[in-house]
Amino acid sequence: MPLVGVARAVRRVGHDAVVLVPPALVAAIESEGLPYVVGDKPPRAVIDRTWARVRAGPAGDVLGVIDRELFAEECTRAMLPAVRGLRDRWRPELVVRESCEYASAVAACEAGIAQAQVAISQAQLERDVLDMVSPIINRFAPRVAAAIARAPYVTAFPASLDRSPWPDTRRFRRAASRGVALPDWWPGDRRPLVYVSFGSVIGDLPEGMGVFRSALDAVSGLPVRVLLTVGRSTDIASLGEVPVNTRVEPWVAQQDVWAHAEIVVCHGGSGTTFGALAAGVPLVICPLFADQAANGRVIENARAGVVVADRSLAPGDLRGLGPDDVAPLRAAIEDVLHQPAYREAAQGIAAGLAAMATLDQVAEPLLASR
Repeated sequence: MPLVGVARAVRRVGHDAVVLVPPALVAAIESEGLPYVVGDKPPRAVIDRTWARVRAGPAGDVLGVIDRELFAEECTRAMLPAVRGLRDRWRPELVVRESCEYASAVAACEAGIAQAQVAISQAQLERDVLDMVSPIINRFAPRVAAAIARAPYVTAFPASLDRSPWPDTRRFRRAASRGVALPDWWPGDRRPLVYVSFGSVIGDLPEGMGVFRSALDAVSGLPVRVLLTVGRSTDIASLGEVPVNTRVEPWVAQQDVWAHAEIVVCHGGSGTTFGALAAGVPLVICPLFADQAANGRVIENARAGVVVADRSLAPGDLRGLGPDDVAPLRAAIEDVLHQPAYREAAQGIAAGLAAMATLDQVAEPLLASR
């Protein structure tokens, strides 16, 4: 998400769609039942070496390394053969891409195909990143950065929390929670549900184990039910003892969880953060890297949640969680659980989001103007 949502909307309004994914997302896209093609990723040694540089710091020296050297350079080079092959076989009339993926923008620019960008972060941050990586992606195709800048910018983030510098910004509301019942992982237990997720990246990094362990220790013994998702790369057995009130799963559709959750504990990734807000669920945010501290500040300023361990996270930093974070995280969870004002603020934001256009309503003119 949100590209799966776009693909479904395209199909609902009468068009065909195929989704291009990296190898790590094959299982996820198969579960969605959509046509897909698998591309490639950079060699593991390149990925590990890039993250090691970020880890070594200092933050000021490594700011933007992931965006420039991994996403714009290495991932683009790795994915381009698959993108060009799909383009030439399938001949699409519109390419819809997420903002950190540039190979499809290059392929579209080369062939004069219309494109649109779907936001995964705040609009100003994404515009700043495009400016930063423009010299890199323009080496793959001259003027591709300019093509991205003038293309429609489609976002599920509300204007009240996310001012946009993109000239053609189109906003949509997320689909309502499907109301699907969760498996009965806590037989007979009807205490509040705390949903904990730190996104799809941290499980692939050495910091992941400390993050998951700290979260488990923070919720241990609380009078709540807990669902922790850790991603498909994490060996759940390696986490150690799991509290009796907690269920650990590799992946659960967030849309199914938000309808049942009392609060969401997360890293501040945009998908989880704004998805929870759309469902009117308050948050506890532990930023780890990237745009997460910025998202946390937006949530705190809106009084829709609290941030833990944000103050020491500088732009460009990568941090984990450890024993010293357990008590503050636990206190933050208890605070948000017991203070109705956080939920009231989140529900007020959700009401505003519900008034935005549907994705189908945004998709139709997007396709008509291709």
